[in-house]
Amino acid sequence: MKELAAAFVKAQAEIKSAIKDSENPGFKRGNNLSKYADLSSVWAACKDGLQKHGFSVLQPTDFDGNDVWLRTILLHSSGESIEGRYPLRPAQQTPQGYGSAVTYARRYAAL
Repeated sequence: MKELAAAFVKAQAEIKSAIKDSENPGFKRGNNLSKYADLSSVWAACKDGLQKHGFSVLQPTDFDGNDVWLRTILLHSSGESIEGRYPLRPAQQTPQGYGSAVTYARRYAAL
């Protein structure tokens, strides 16, 4: 974990804030639509810093009995890695509902 930690400190110094360039039509603040950073904006903010310092990110889904999880695995070129899980709780039990839940979880679990 020593090499991963040292490289992550360097990568994190280069990670930018994600740009809130999307609007949520279902949520308003006063007369304005709520803005948020979509998944592509989140990755655009961190991808270069991560890659420069030997990182890649995997985000597969995982099934545990009746529960569905998003696993986020931060891999380093040294072979070291760290991971976590985020529960998927779709509003609707449909392919679209799970797709939305996965996208939401990927944004929140990215880093």
